[in-house]
Amino acid sequence: MSTTKRMAGAALAAALGVSTLAACGGGDAKDKDKGTATSGSPKSRTVTLVSHDSFNVTDTVLKEFEQQSGYTVKVLKSGDAGAALNQEILTKGSPRGDVFFGVDNTLLSRALDNGIFTPYEAKGLDRVKPEYVLDKEHRVTPVDSGDICVNYDKAYFAEKKLVPPQTLDDLIKPEYKNLLVTENAATSSPGLGFLLASVGKYGEEGWKDYWAKLKANGVEVVDGWEQAYNERFSGSAGGKKAKGDRPLVVSYASSPPVEVLYGEPRPAEAPTGVATGTCFRQIEFAGLLKGGRNEEGGKALVDFLISKKFQEDMPLQMFVNPVTTDAALPELFTRHGVVIDKPETVTPEAIAKNREQWVKAWTSTVVK
Repeated sequence: MSTTKRMAGAALAAALGVSTLAACGGGDAKDKDKGTATSGSPKSRTVTLVSHDSFNVTDTVLKEFEQQSGYTVKVLKSGDAGAALNQEILTKGSPRGDVFFGVDNTLLSRALDNGIFTPYEAKGLDRVKPEYVLDKEHRVTPVDSGDICVNYDKAYFAEKKLVPPQTLDDLIKPEYKNLLVTENAATSSPGLGFLLASVGKYGEEGWKDYWAKLKANGVEVVDGWEQAYNERFSGSAGGKKAKGDRPLVVSYASSPPVEVLYGEPRPAEAPTGVATGTCFRQIEFAGLLKGGRNEEGGKALVDFLISKKFQEDMPLQMFVNPVTTDAALPELFTRHGVVIDKPETVTPEAIAKNREQWVKAWTSTVVK
């Protein structure tokens, strides 16, 4: 599962034009301070972060951490979050790095049950909002959050003189028939998140009935976010070029600011809006990998990920929200984004126990 990254991770990170951190292969790295020391040496000053492909940080922010800490950061990008986590489970005890970033609340129980992390209470954890601290043993540290939500094409609804939907209940009303495109819950991170939103809202007894009604109301299902948002959705820049005809799409609460950021010319207002009553919250975590070769460097890196500097840099790099109380959002987010006050949530334990059967039931109800 790719993250919030989360924000259709690789696709939006690619839109930056250049990644400030290159993906690195495994093996020894020459240490800039020690000359011949390697990441396997007790004196190594290299610390390795294993992550999904969407990880990004401004170069100057990373350089400042390296100068202050004395560590050189090596980033090993490993596909989407699910693939990256699978690799760490397979290499349990002999990890590829020192810190893993990118496991979210939909995969958290799997990671914890496999025992790949060493407990560590990060410096500055008292600044993290309590609702994000899901592991009381501190095997993982919250780093960011993002909301999967239905987005709407403002121009379409203004032209039709139709009020945009705002809740999950709205989406099954006749006036919104054949307007929504969503991603496959079996193959897509936002697709799974939208399924979980319905589970959170309607419970075990009601979510399948909801999807049966949504199917009857003409919901379209495609494989992934790129196809849904940049081909089928009429409100995105890509969708307009592709002549998409669906004015409702499952995407992210941060998608409107992104449309402004990359608009050519940049619009004064976002062309898309967010149905705030349709959202599921994702939280991403980082943890010290058990058996990592530079535990002290790993601890310093985890501390850095919840520092004010990194937290305030993160929104425009990965299009996610900070989790600390002292981090301010950039003006692009405060002006063109929305705050989701009451997102749907499902506990990591419930997701771990039921995810497979929920996806199978969803497939039988909606796709077959």
